[in-house]
Amino acid sequence: MIETVKHLIGSGGSSGFGSRSTADQVTLNSDLRSLTAIITGATSGIGAETARVLAKRGARLILPARSVKTAEETKSRILSEFPDAEIIVMHLDLSSLSSVRRFVADFEALHLPLNILINNAGKYAHKHAISEDGVEMTFATNYLGHFLLTKLLLKKMIETAAQTGVQGRIVNVTSVIHSWFSGDMLQYLADISRNNRNYDATRAYALSKLANVLHTIELSRILQKMDANVTANCVHPGIVRTRLTRDREGFITDLVFFLTSKLLKSVPQAAATTCYVATSPRLRNVSGKYFSDCNEARTSKFGSCSLKAQRLWTASQLLVSPSSTLNVYKTFHSFTNDPICKSQAI
Repeated sequence: MIETVKHLIGSGGSSGFGSRSTADQVTLNSDLRSLTAIITGATSGIGAETARVLAKRGARLILPARSVKTAEETKSRILSEFPDAEIIVMHLDLSSLSSVRRFVADFEALHLPLNILINNAGKYAHKHAISEDGVEMTFATNYLGHFLLTKLLLKKMIETAAQTGVQGRIVNVTSVIHSWFSGDMLQYLADISRNNRNYDATRAYALSKLANVLHTIELSRILQKMDANVTANCVHPGIVRTRLTRDREGFITDLVFFLTSKLLKSVPQAAATTCYVATSPRLRNVSGKYFSDCNEARTSKFGSCSLKAQRLWTASQLLVSPSSTLNVYKTFHSFTNDPICKSQAI
């Protein structure tokens, strides 16, 4: 109840910012002119506002997108506001592991540094679909593609941080909806990657967002073990007003919208937490944390389990391995039938 009241009134936490803070406000004193950032999902909504604000503060932007045309339009809008911004558009389909590998190869060919990686792209698939790699589409796009992208870019980020002395930042955009998932993660993913009999769009989305949180925990542990000058954190941006206003009609829908509208955010407010975690000097050496309304928050019980994070990481490594000849169902079936894993189902 207290947290809800704080959210409603926009009360600032220890960071000095809160639910009503905007991305412009939280980066007001940020000078990013020497930094390079990759932002996925930057063609609309929160991602586009994140890109706009980071460009405003001077960062060089790499905007990977499935639709290069749409990304070019985003680039044009930013340049119309900030003509000196440096923005590179590249093709990337996160649901395709081969596309992720091509993007990384193309990026490395540019011989640019990499300071900030914002894994923002996401989708909510109302209809069941399977990726070209045999993985349920929501999980493939929201989590597995980002897992491989981060894995392949990690060496560049570590090298950049070592050469420049500027701490690298990885930000995974998740959702409070991660707390809605319960049950065996890998078993459910195996089931919905095989057929649509047990598919539920909301549960699949919650699964992918929980995976983002667990990815952050294990990635942070590995970075600390490597003594790398790179941090990894995840953020819940909030529920954005524009998404709920789309296609709404009728008295009941209007009434529900009115009653919940005070809990919703504008796009600039929703992008604030991402921008804060990606740029704030206050968060130097802060890693493996979950942020909401520009302040550290608590995840679900599942989302704070380091053992689950380690096991998901191991399974993900198997899935993205180029040499893997197993399909998704066989991979997870063999993994979840390991005696140790069975005792701690994830």
